[in-house]
Amino acid sequence: MTALRWGILATGGIAHAQTSDLLTAGRDVVAVGSRSQAGADRFAAEFGLPRAHGSYEALAADPDVDIIYVATPHPGHAENAILALEHGKHVLVEKPFTLTAAEAERVRAVATERGLLAMEAMWTRYLPHMVRIREILAAGTLGEVRAVIADHTQRISEDPTHRLNALELGGGALLDLGIYPISFAWDVLGAPTSLSATARLSETGADTEVATMFTHANGALSTTLSGSRSAGPNTAHILGTDARIDIDRVWYTATSFRVTAPDGTVLESFASQIEGRGMQYQALAAERLIAEGNLRGDILPIDETVAIMGTLDAVRAQIGVHYPGER
Repeated sequence: MTALRWGILATGGIAHAQTSDLLTAGRDVVAVGSRSQAGADRFAAEFGLPRAHGSYEALAADPDVDIIYVATPHPGHAENAILALEHGKHVLVEKPFTLTAAEAERVRAVATERGLLAMEAMWTRYLPHMVRIREILAAGTLGEVRAVIADHTQRISEDPTHRLNALELGGGALLDLGIYPISFAWDVLGAPTSLSATARLSETGADTEVATMFTHANGALSTTLSGSRSAGPNTAHILGTDARIDIDRVWYTATSFRVTAPDGTVLESFASQIEGRGMQYQALAAERLIAEGNLRGDILPIDETVAIMGTLDAVRAQIGVHYPGER
């Protein structure tokens, strides 16, 4: 394992969560960058970080930082990731990776040119219960997988100025919440071969509920529901001919699941036991990939991240959601 030195770009809630889990896992977090010196100083003091930079540029230029976690709002992801990459830093970019597939392609191109890792922080994929689920799928325990069902629904805010309702900030349930079940469907069934989507839009034009149906290879189906105005069960299910997996709420966090045969016999039960929120696992994976020299990724390769952004673009095209300045 490498001993990489982490920098944190931005100081919001997700930056706090990732930094806390990095420190829980004994990672070396050495610096933070904020748009203001005061903000950086507060964050550094809270976590005991040795350096606080009053700009993202200063963090990217810090010679003692090896990898940067990009935690800005969605519209800044591509720009901030490219800034870090151009200064020779690997990047772990908060999901969704970018606003659009075109932006994701730009980030991938710079990372490839510089010989650096650019990885989406889809932390769910790296949690212990998801690792075990992929093992079960690979073993063929479920038989032929016929369908995936998942939701990510929360009651967040109806305030039109809230980030989730502001199109200029990449708002909408799809990119904030829907990315989880859609990425999950990709993880289990691969790329969709066809898709349909419908949505309910808010007064600002941002999507508040989005339902999708995908067809995958061999005819398997997946359905997802994401929503920001009402809280649902937040469970997920994988249905096979020989068994099914039921993932308990909240399925995209460290949780439990059961493998159940058609006659109701429970074949396996799994319960996660972790420290912290679980965001350290994606960071450990990033460090492993860099140590191995595998800069394309494995659990979530950069090419798959770009393709998933293309799926989100296609969903938005169907539901009529466009971001300001989008081509």
